Amino acid sequence: MPDGSVSGPYAVWQIVGLVVTALVAVCFTVVRGHSAAAVAGTTAGLTVAACADWSDDASGLFMVGVALVMVGSFVASAVVAAVIDTLRPDRPLAH
Repeated sequence: MPDGSVSGPYAVWQIVGLVVTALVAVCFTVVRGHSAAAVAGTTAGLTVAACADWSDDASGLFMVGVALVMVGSFVASAVVAAVIDTLRPDRPLAH
């Protein structure tokens, strides 16, 4: 930036858009009873996208970032899926 500050390759609106889109997709899928697909699909999609976008990094450290995206998207989507699945009114109660 002209003032000397350093910023990442993505704008805030892009990150917010990604989070909102992923959240809607996970919630939509979990409500329809496909929690595992929501978690696996979100994790796979974000991991492949990060790998494709960052693979031109000459240092090879992009794989560390890709691994962090994989773990983070798995954990985040699994937590969201668990919360939504627990709150579903049509979910059978365990005895």
